[in-house]
Amino acid sequence: MRGGAVSLLLAWAGCAGAAPPPLLNEAGNIAEGWRVLGLPLQKAPLTQFSAAIIDGVPALRVESVKSYGNLVHRLEPPLPARTLRWRWRLDRGNPRADLTEKSGDDVALRVCLSFALPLAQVPFVERQLQRIAQASVGEPLPTATLCYIWDSRFVPGTLLPNVYSARVRYIVLRGPGDALAQWQHEQRDVAADFQRAFGDESHTLLPVDALMVGADSDNTQGSTLGAVAALRLE
Repeated sequence: MRGGAVSLLLAWAGCAGAAPPPLLNEAGNIAEGWRVLGLPLQKAPLTQFSAAIIDGVPALRVESVKSYGNLVHRLEPPLPARTLRWRWRLDRGNPRADLTEKSGDDVALRVCLSFALPLAQVPFVERQLQRIAQASVGEPLPTATLCYIWDSRFVPGTLLPNVYSARVRYIVLRGPGDALAQWQHEQRDVAADFQRAFGDESHTLLPVDALMVGADSDNTQGSTLGAVAALRLE
């Protein structure tokens, strides 16, 4: 993910809407309000998002081939949320990814929440970097993004900051011991996960201002394939 955390932050800009609908509508297409976004002046191809039936499950198919991209739904106003539920599967992982190295900063499959953390609560140095990034795009950017990821290296439960910026933090939910090409169910306590990831900056759960599904393989020049279904924020 070239540009690391800045890539994720820029992905939110310019994509607004009400409370997130299901990923797919009744016709089986990607629902209105979700937008595929890349980076300003992005040279890599966009990650491909498409509606599909996978093992009988209506799902969002996510394929990254040396690419970067996100499917984003912003929430205006931000939405209080306690629980996040979804199903997902990884059919093809990326063994070359290593989230501790900038050259390996690629994620095979992720589901992310962005929280409305006041800029004043961001540590000083990161706050200045955030202001510079905001000035470059001309609008506010997320200050706290938590991504649940499926990784090929780290074991479930691992908490990692993004190597480019601590404004993005990862919780590994599925790792090298999890079977590929099988649907897995997730249900997350958003408050508990937020406190684990950002409790050093806020002692209370903040509202969610964006929801995202994504994958990237541009740094490692790899290829990944996965799917997400029944995504619900409550």
